[in-house]
Amino acid sequence: MSEVPFGDLKRHYQAIRPQVDAAVQRVLESGWYVLGREVAAFEEEFAAFCGVRYAVGVASGTEALQLALVALGIGSGDEVITVANAGVPGTVAILLAGARPVFVDVEVGSHNLDPDRLEAAITPRTRAVMPVHLFGRPAALDPILEIARRYHLPVVEDCAQAHGAHYQGRRVGTYGDLACFSFYPTKNLGCFGDGGMVITDDEPLAARLRQLRAYGWGRKYYSELPGGTNSRLDEVQAAILRAKLPHLEAWNRARQERARWYDQLLAGSPASTPTAPPSGEEHVYHLYVVRCPRRDALQSHLRAQGIGTDVHYPLPTHLQLIYRDLGYRAGDLPISERLAGEVLSLPTYPELTRAEVEAVAAAVHSFVPSEEGP
Repeated sequence: MSEVPFGDLKRHYQAIRPQVDAAVQRVLESGWYVLGREVAAFEEEFAAFCGVRYAVGVASGTEALQLALVALGIGSGDEVITVANAGVPGTVAILLAGARPVFVDVEVGSHNLDPDRLEAAITPRTRAVMPVHLFGRPAALDPILEIARRYHLPVVEDCAQAHGAHYQGRRVGTYGDLACFSFYPTKNLGCFGDGGMVITDDEPLAARLRQLRAYGWGRKYYSELPGGTNSRLDEVQAAILRAKLPHLEAWNRARQERARWYDQLLAGSPASTPTAPPSGEEHVYHLYVVRCPRRDALQSHLRAQGIGTDVHYPLPTHLQLIYRDLGYRAGDLPISERLAGEVLSLPTYPELTRAEVEAVAAAVHSFVPSEEGP
């Protein structure tokens, strides 16, 4: 078996090349490249796909989160509760909005925000809760929403890794006051650059977001809303996303199939497979993440056999040196910290073949922890 790459965007493009090429050509021939017909059409189509009334395209998933918080009136002196094991984008967004992130530890099985720890993190300064649907698995929205509503806190869902996932019969993103998506190329629905979206059923919030993404303009060149910036989904990316959106559900099914292959083939291996979601949750496997106490040695072993992997994420945000002024120390979030030392993402994408999955599984089985380095 030849090498198995962690991701293969060339293969992904080739699968729908005619539709993508036609979409790009359509934009080039239109002569309109920012906030035109393609963005408006994609916003309408993505809102319909998710099951909400409004969608507002922005320049990235991080800025989607930032502008969602600003649209809610969150700023200096406010706190936003989130997790520390999902990389830094959420933290960056909170800080860019002028607020302070407050981290809650996660459930060991789901890797998502632990609702049993949420209430204790709420203070008089808390202004929002931002659960992350990490790796494509929905967070426990029912208890999170119950607590948030009891304290009159808006919920901003971070759906960057969960396009199309379901929770209790509805797509994620339809439960919070606002929900944010990233269209980074590797996502389940990705463009050919950066892009993002905020969705909501609240018309005033949607109108505010449209102003915020364009300098706070009420009309061209007249800024009326503070907190505005330049964050616009461009026409080329919107056209590509329109071409890809009709394939998303089939791609998600393909990811789920490959996850089932891994579940079966990795049984009895040195790596622990993901905990199965409970009834009512649909995981779309943006990432297939295993756990191994000697993760670094396993990753080196797989690399030597031509297997691409990645670690999502090697250092929890609360322990990043640049955020030490937030006041967290090692041991404050023990589950997030333990998971950061054990998680390993295996190749998972719709074009991955059965033979490639078998090769990855065989390489994992051949790992002998006692004979490997640290």
